[in-house]
Formats: sequence, structure tokens, C-alpha cells
Amino acid sequence: MKNGLALSLLVLSFYSFTILQSCGSGDKKNTAAKTDTVKPVRTNPEKVKEPTVAEKPAIINIIDTVAAKRIVIYMKDSAKTFERISVKLAQIYGVKLAEVLKKNNLKMTGAPIAWYKSSKAPYFFEAGIPVSKKPAKFPKNVFVREMNTDSVMMAHFYGPYTLLQQGYDAIKERMKDEKRTANGMAYEIYVGDPIDASGKPIDPYKVRTDIVFPWK
Repeated sequence: MKNGLALSLLVLSFYSFTILQSCGSGDKKNTAAKTDTVKPVRTNPEKVKEPTVAEKPAIINIIDTVAAKRIVIYMKDSAKTFERISVKLAQIYGVKLAEVLKKNNLKMTGAPIAWYKSSKAPYFFEAGIPVSKKPAKFPKNVFVREMNTDSVMMAHFYGPYTLLQQGYDAIKERMKDEKRTANGMAYEIYVGDPIDASGKPIDPYKVRTDIVFPWK
């Protein structure tokens, strides 16, 4: 993907990502689901703003690893404007997929994931949640994706979402140096919650987003 910034910046900087707390995100050792429900968004997307911090380079740690095997329920959507993406994702993660989890007695098994289809308007994207099993019944506009244990180049990114492109560029450069070819869509995993329990923004340099490139 050329631009992972679009989704992550909007979905994470404009509303409280309580769905991450329900799966124990923010702690690499605690990725198992703690509950089978997803709390509704607790703040107005228009009122949540990123903290003011001095602009400095993002912290990017690139590792060569194997992606975990996952079952992901996801939805496809689009937005006519950049600003509308956050509204769409708030509905997908906090309402629509939360209802699917509840009705099917599913448990989250990891942090939310997003795939990017386009980097300019209209924006096409897919947003999903890893779950413990395939749901028995779900709406026709909800899909299931089984992710295999692929070889991946992963960047642990810490910094403002406005700098996320630095993570993508760093991975691409590393793959070029090692003569590796991308195999499938890149995606982002929202490991860290940028909003604390009281609804206040956290220092972005302490919030982790994983940028993942499958390769062959």
C-alpha cells in the first residue's frame, strides 16, 4: 500500500478505540480476548484530538517474522472524503462488528486490522476483527478471511499517525535491500490505544501500530 495513513489517522485520532481494550491491546504479552463484547465508542469523534507534541521522527523497529494465523470477520466500505473514513470505521468496529460478535458468541483474539484499497478519494477499505471461530450466522455484508502464517516484514511503529508513511517507506526500503517481493496486501494492526481510560489522548510516541507486509 502506498498510504496506510488514511485509515489509521482518522480512526485512531478522532475517536476512542475502546475495542482495543476489550482484546487487551497495548501489551504484546496480552493479545488474547478478555471479553466477547465490544463497548460502544465513548466519545464524540469530532471532539477527540491528538495531543500536541514536538514533531520528531517516528520510532520504527522492523522485524522479519511470521504472521499469526487468524480468522477475521470484516466489512468492506468506502468514503467519499478523507474526513468520512473515521465515521465509517467507528460504525464498523464499535457497532456493526460488535453486534456480530455478540449474536454469535464470538471472542476477539487480537487487535483490529485494516486493509487499504486506495490512497485517494473515493477511499475503499476493509476493516476487521480477529475472532476465535467462524461465526455461524452473520449479515450478508460481513465476510470472513482466514489469514495464514505467512512470512512478513513488520514495522513496530511509534509516533503520530501523520508520520505513518515513514513506516511504510522503511519497510519498502528494507524489502528492496533484501530483494524480497510483496505477496498480498499490506495491512495495519492497531496494537496500542491512543486514548486512555478517561478519554484523553496518549503520547503518540508510546502508542504502537504494526505495519505488516507479507512477502515471498
